[in-house]
Amino acid sequence: MSNETLDRAAIGRLGEEATVKHLRQAGYEICARNWRSGSYELDIVARRYDTLHIIEVKTRQADALTSPEDALTEHKIRSLHRAARIYMGVYARRYEGYEVQFDLAKVLMQEDGTPRVELIERVADFGW
Repeated sequence: MSNETLDRAAIGRLGEEATVKHLRQAGYEICARNWRSGSYELDIVARRYDTLHIIEVKTRQADALTSPEDALTEHKIRSLHRAARIYMGVYARRYEGYEVQFDLAKVLMQEDGTPRVELIERVADFGW
């Protein structure tokens, strides 16, 4: 692995940690982190009130050329949808009656190394 890959992976982990902290402070219960089924992955699944939030975390340096929103491509959204369907199939009884919502955690790493988290709700609608 190159140093760039290690740096990106480390930045991604920092972004996920910052997002979990942000969500907990806002009253969310974290149900799953980095949940996998085959090649599909959900970064964070969280519950708040009667809504289950499927949260994709995108972390970038503050001066990055592409924004976190730009990284949420149509291909990524389709993959997220498939992963969420599998997750809901596995845990259907646990979340019966919950609304499912797809959110983006936009994390910008500031120059001083502190992450700034912004939760953008309902970035994709799958008609659930």
